[in-house]
Amino acid sequence: MPDSSECGFSDRGRGIADGRNRDPARVVHQLSRPGRPELHLLGLHDRSGAHHDPPELVAVGVSRHGDLRDRARPEPLRGCPQHGAQSQAIACTGGSAMNRGHAEALLEIRDLSVSLPRGGDRGFAVSGVSITVAPGEIVCVVGESGSGKSVLANAAMRLLPPSLEAKSGRILFEGQDLAVLSAEQMRELRGRRMAMIFQEPMTALNPVLTVGEQIDEALAVHGFGDSTTRGKRVLELLESMHLPDPGTLRGRYPFQLSGGQRQRVMIAMAMALEPRLLIADEPTTALDVTTQAQVLSLIRELRQRSGIGVLFITHDFGVVADLADRVVVMQTGRVVEAGPASRVLEAPADPYTRKLIAAVPRLADRRLQAQTREPLLVIRGLSKQYAARRSFFKRERAGVRAVDDVSLEIGRGETLGLVGESGSGKTTLGQIVARLIEPDGGSMRFDGVDLGKLRGRALRALRPRIQMVFQDPFASLNPRHRIRRIVTESAILAGVDPEEANRRLLETLERVGLEASAADRFPHEFSGGQRQRIGIARALVMRPELIVADEPVSALDVSVQAQVLELLEQIRRDLGLALLFITHDLRVASQLCDRVAVMQRGRIVEIGTPGTIFRQPAHEYTRSLIAAIPGQEWEIRRAA
Repeated sequence: MPDSSECGFSDRGRGIADGRNRDPARVVHQLSRPGRPELHLLGLHDRSGAHHDPPELVAVGVSRHGDLRDRARPEPLRGCPQHGAQSQAIACTGGSAMNRGHAEALLEIRDLSVSLPRGGDRGFAVSGVSITVAPGEIVCVVGESGSGKSVLANAAMRLLPPSLEAKSGRILFEGQDLAVLSAEQMRELRGRRMAMIFQEPMTALNPVLTVGEQIDEALAVHGFGDSTTRGKRVLELLESMHLPDPGTLRGRYPFQLSGGQRQRVMIAMAMALEPRLLIADEPTTALDVTTQAQVLSLIRELRQRSGIGVLFITHDFGVVADLADRVVVMQTGRVVEAGPASRVLEAPADPYTRKLIAAVPRLADRRLQAQTREPLLVIRGLSKQYAARRSFFKRERAGVRAVDDVSLEIGRGETLGLVGESGSGKTTLGQIVARLIEPDGGSMRFDGVDLGKLRGRALRALRPRIQMVFQDPFASLNPRHRIRRIVTESAILAGVDPEEANRRLLETLERVGLEASAADRFPHEFSGGQRQRIGIARALVMRPELIVADEPVSALDVSVQAQVLELLEQIRRDLGLALLFITHDLRVASQLCDRVAVMQRGRIVEIGTPGTIFRQPAHEYTRSLIAAIPGQEWEIRRAA
């Protein structure tokens, strides 16, 4: 019988004698990851929990990204308590009778329950969940943030953090009970037989190693060949991911790759040793539609080519419609519905599933009446180029024209959507409008005032009238400050009397659907949707006339996303605000926007109403974006 420290679903390993921050196998150097205090875990809000350094580069942590200003220090992986509750509940017993699951199942999770620490909004992150994944099968797990999807995925890899505890249930992989394996045996299993890819490749990849070095180390951990053999395998893997110029790309660092390229590198690393099971935790959530389509196509290709089983975590029902063989729907830690994808999507039995599907935005669903609006913002010939710079790999990198001769107008009370792929220049244009960065050429007039000529006091006087809402509501809120200070600070600095600022605070919190008591709490005490409401409140307290919203709902699940979109629409109607809404989700743009501008490589290639743009696109690039939207056949059937 293994020692009790080797039991359970959290691989808590051993400390490192040499004191350096390295993985338990003493092969891969590790860096601390952004995170938040582990008392605030799943069930309290989305994407919570402290990060813990991974045993392998193919299984790279439990939590998602956190605020870079409040990094959690890496902790040594610890052994289970000798007589802990988890050791008692998940008995470390040997014998074939206890360790054999159904022969046809690749992964079998039986009645798994994982408890939350005190302070959670419920007792269990996962409660009585049973799931199977067969070879060659793709099972999608869907649900809102906090439903327990990611905890389930990490439990399957035995990567639960110390603050989460598996109280009951069994997890079997190829019939082997994972709870009886030692930490060393689990490290051998990860990567070789089962692997995991994560939503945030930028935080999962080591920033100080090239991507080629990281894939090489993942191979070396498992004793794969000599350096020459591994080098050939690295190139093979990068080529199989359809990455451009693998020979050059292998020598680049993660920050030098696009989001889609980084995600494909993560998949290459996960598939390095051809595992039988791939667990993918929201790998396409932050990707634009074309990159998302490429990643989904790649996963289907891997299933076809290698016969792998896939457990795919997502909140995107379009992805489910295009990818899944079976669907499991989770709500507050429990499975409320499961079955073939066609049945769950076409005839959902549970009210919660029906609610989630009803919240999925439809393309070109918005009905608009033609309106003539007085221009509030007029942009003419705007340009921004990031200068060429020296690179480690080349003597000089070419300059990037992020914004190239852009002209557009936003009327008073109008919502203009700005859509396009990652790197198309959307965020740069939004930052220029908010005067966070300066353009190289062109002009902007706001309410008749030339913004380019404003400096010093005149610019400070204008700033309250143009406000920005950022994509990541946690990273944009200071974790050390209470909401009262976060929301009112800019107004007070702009000269608003503190009493008036507090009056505005209470009024604005009510407007965005938060209680007055929220003012005295910290950001980590709120869900992702609530934090985004706080970000909107911070903008509204300035009494703006134009809000630049940069991907404000891209990281939110469909039901929370629908609530935030409804809030933005209500605010626009009630206050007459103009909104520059930046998004890569064409469905969202069609729901909210009066007009949509399509941006490619810094240029506006098409602009018009959602109905015109999405039903009769004139530009080939727009047509390619629409063609890449997942789940279109399902949407047509849903609309019928």
